[in-house]
Amino acid sequence: MLKVKNMMRAVRVYEFGGPEVLKVQTDVPIPVPNDHQVLIRVNACGVNPVDIYIRSGTYTRQPTLPYTPGEDVSGVVYEVGKKVTSFKRGDRVFTLKTDSGGYAEYAVAAADSVFPLSDKLDFKQGAAVGIPYFTAYHALFQKGSANAGETVLVHGASGGVGVATCQLAKAYGLKILGTAGTEAGMNLVLRNGAYAVFNHNDENYIAQIKRSAAAQDINIIIEMLADVNLDNDLKLLSSGGRVMIVGSRGLIQINPRETMAKETSIRGVSLFSATKEEMKQCAAAILAGAEAGWVKPFVGCEYPLEKVAEAQQDIIYSRGATGKMVLVV
Repeated sequence: MLKVKNMMRAVRVYEFGGPEVLKVQTDVPIPVPNDHQVLIRVNACGVNPVDIYIRSGTYTRQPTLPYTPGEDVSGVVYEVGKKVTSFKRGDRVFTLKTDSGGYAEYAVAAADSVFPLSDKLDFKQGAAVGIPYFTAYHALFQKGSANAGETVLVHGASGGVGVATCQLAKAYGLKILGTAGTEAGMNLVLRNGAYAVFNHNDENYIAQIKRSAAAQDINIIIEMLADVNLDNDLKLLSSGGRVMIVGSRGLIQINPRETMAKETSIRGVSLFSATKEEMKQCAAAILAGAEAGWVKPFVGCEYPLEKVAEAQQDIIYSRGATGKMVLVV
């Protein structure tokens, strides 16, 4: 039985809107796991752009109000449901999603969304594994059909998903080009396997990519900001190339004829649309990578729970991402 205090600190949202709707409360009931859930004492929770879209009320999935944001947490199992056999109290774990929200001291998650956290990773790194690495694998291999020897251009390669994509691409034998917005971000991309990196704040960075010897063979583009880059992406792709859209914040006008001569393609990616079998494949690859040592999340900015509004502002408006942003609980 649960033997902790009945209340916890958690972020609650009672109406959709700006960051001011995020309320840190100290009297939120600790969730009780059902038969198929795990209760986790949260150490850290990842902050993702999708958290902001959901909070604003503009995302396709809207939770019932009030709700607690956050999906990918890391921590220690405190209690398991009666029918859960895969975990026990005291296990170090990370999640891909939660059922009660991760911006909190405790969270419940379905057992099949919980995974063992390698001893090679700390809890802050654990909060940077779930959505970034699963998304990167899903985009590169399951939807992008990436093969060893191909070249991948990663836009926004210094962020959480970007770093994960670089590490996966390197481990599987792809050649990597990346973009970032700051010198620190560019150095991070190089350290994670890219052989060339470009500053996407430079007006002529597309021309720089085109001048790169490898630019003639860009097979895959992992796109974090399609509303800005998609038109140029189509011009950069080689024959049979594909753009995998991981993120977009608005509209863009393109010429569909750009896809015709080289028979290139544009494909949207959503981890939440992945099948159970695809999720199992993601998990197997990423857990193996963690044990082998090449899954190494880079944690950037860290915020206490009380600065959640600042964290959500920074992930959207910062000049350039450097690693994964996390809340430390």
